Amino acid sequence: MLFAVGTRVRFLHSRDEGVVTGLLDNGMVSVLLDDGDFEIPAFIDDLVRAEDFQDAHPSVKAKIVPGKQKEKKGLPERPPIETQYAILKSFGIQLAFDPVLNPEGHAEKYGIVLINDTQYDTIIGMELFLDGRLGLRYNGKLNQVSTQQVGELLFDQLNDGPVFEIDCWRITTQGTGSKMHKTLRLKPKQFFNKVKTAPLLNKRVHLFRLFEELKGRIDDKEEDLQSYTRRNIRPVASLTDIRQRMPHEVIELAEFIPELDLHIENLSPNSKKLSKAEILRLQLFHFESYIEKAIRLGVERVFIIHGVGKGRLRDAIASRLLQIPEVSTFRNEYHPRYGYGATEVIF
Repeated sequence: MLFAVGTRVRFLHSRDEGVVTGLLDNGMVSVLLDDGDFEIPAFIDDLVRAEDFQDAHPSVKAKIVPGKQKEKKGLPERPPIETQYAILKSFGIQLAFDPVLNPEGHAEKYGIVLINDTQYDTIIGMELFLDGRLGLRYNGKLNQVSTQQVGELLFDQLNDGPVFEIDCWRITTQGTGSKMHKTLRLKPKQFFNKVKTAPLLNKRVHLFRLFEELKGRIDDKEEDLQSYTRRNIRPVASLTDIRQRMPHEVIELAEFIPELDLHIENLSPNSKKLSKAEILRLQLFHFESYIEKAIRLGVERVFIIHGVGKGRLRDAIASRLLQIPEVSTFRNEYHPRYGYGATEVIF
């Protein structure tokens, strides 16, 4: 099927609509989505004229109503896709709320997803306040052209005056730029009007732009790496420089790995020479140090990998967790990644 510039089309897999703005090579065209935010390349085989689709499915409305996105009868189930289109224009750091629907088709909660569609790595610090109380804290590195789910927001919590306080540092070979800050207050009416197709997620979500311009935020006047090197006494070492410029705990949290493997061969090069008592003592020492660090950094949850075996290490860990007041709960249930060989700890 051929499309002329100006033809209104619909994507077969995502059900987004737009207008053809140009003809590309290799059987592709560029399409400006209805949001007006994204002009994307698409294969002709993935498109159909919008009027042809409406004629074939008169009961299907093109507009999606937020919070009630039901699958329409008679339409094929949407297949999983990794990437439907490339980012032609960056919109910086964004915050998306991905609806999780109940069997009736209503959104009961939203996955909170950070999106970075730029070519820069960043450090993000974020806090969510509900009715003035801290409900969520996240600190970590958000890589270039990537997404990261950082928590969930219940549908009913939209009535609790959600306020997000977000800090962002851009990472470059010069170190980190000055801190950028954004306060995002969610109001239900505004929230439900912010339905757009999110880059990288490739689906309709409630989308908010946080930091649109990362380029040029290193200094008031951008300088190249050679000038920066001349201005400083010691040579530039990017990772070292980043560590020195960033708040210590933000760096630690960004590098923190939310799982600890206590298999003895990972803890000691001389594990074969240790007695069972020495092995258990060493494993518990690493466990204690790890938990103390997780609490100090404000981590929400971790996995302690102890294996199955006879359960001696698992029971020792459980006994210790019962004594730690910062531990909200813990469980040793089946996990698709760890089986029964890990305990999940929630703070």
